[in-house]
Amino acid sequence: MINNKTNRKGFVFKKYEAPNQSPFDKLFEIFKELITHTSGDFDEAIDWLRELDTEYNLTTSEYTIDDFIEDLKKKGYLREEIDPDGNGGLAITAKTERAIRQQALDQIFGKIKRSGQGNHKSKSPGIGDEHTGDFRNYQFGDALDRVSVTESLKNAQINHGISDFTLSEDDLVVEETLHKSQMSTVLMIDISHSMILYGEDRITPAKKVAMALAELITTRYPKDTLDILVFGNDAWQIEIKDLPYLKVGPYHTNTVAGLQLAMDLLRRKRNTNKQIFMITDGKPSCLRLPDGQYYKNSNGLDKHIVNKCYAMAQQARRLHIPITTFMIAQDNYLMQFVREFTYANQGKAFYTGLKGLGEMIFEDYETNRKKRIRG
Repeated sequence: MINNKTNRKGFVFKKYEAPNQSPFDKLFEIFKELITHTSGDFDEAIDWLRELDTEYNLTTSEYTIDDFIEDLKKKGYLREEIDPDGNGGLAITAKTERAIRQQALDQIFGKIKRSGQGNHKSKSPGIGDEHTGDFRNYQFGDALDRVSVTESLKNAQINHGISDFTLSEDDLVVEETLHKSQMSTVLMIDISHSMILYGEDRITPAKKVAMALAELITTRYPKDTLDILVFGNDAWQIEIKDLPYLKVGPYHTNTVAGLQLAMDLLRRKRNTNKQIFMITDGKPSCLRLPDGQYYKNSNGLDKHIVNKCYAMAQQARRLHIPITTFMIAQDNYLMQFVREFTYANQGKAFYTGLKGLGEMIFEDYETNRKKRIRG
């Protein structure tokens, strides 16, 4: 009898089936993305959600957008608020802000293999729980939980024999552990007008990276510090909770002001390991003069402004603060500026588009945490 069935190898294609989610969870995933793009504007995000619902039939008669809004209120993702004009409205809560940061962390870092157990390993032996595999003789004052029982018993058998077991202080050894150092990071985000020019939204990916990095540090490296600042004509610090609401302004790019504020923040930190991450897409084009006025020049690279940037890079180098620049531009003359800026600081630079920005920052953060930056 001939068997017509044959074993065939290859790919089987079938229609994509979304994971089984409740109506609320399905809409909430989309809502978190929309609220990030609208910089926290709830009404605009819901308008977009309604348009998507019209086009893609996201809801049913049993569960509508209005039902979703009511669930957001019940679950603590929305709050009622009154604006200065006395009009009532809805706004997202701190619970929503946290959910957005977690989503950004999952989107950007979720597919990357994590290195280490979650705390910085330096090259310096000291107090910690990262084992090196090296042993030394017990010294008075060493904690008992650091004594290697196996190695100490082995020494006792070698030194005193098996028949008459004796364990003395000279037999005890402890395993070396790596000192857990801490990292202080300042993340600088360019909010000049060019971050939304040329039909490309560059500020939303930058916000997502900042939110993901903030969530990573606060959950995985709670002893580290992260300060976030934005720079346009001036520079100012923002809180992590402000990130979803971050917007681009009609600003030039005062890179010097951003670097000055970053170094001021890091001078206050007691950690030895300090670093600056700078996300920018444009050339420095603004300075604030001693009299408070602004010197601006968007035509090419202004020598006066550029030299001030180089001076700040050198100052950071003297303070042992490396600067890593993530340049979202491919213009040759801008890349040349970044190369010279990086040389002045002895830092690093990545010339990248928006895709892959988060992965680069994650990997660089992890790499830097494994280095001991001497103060």
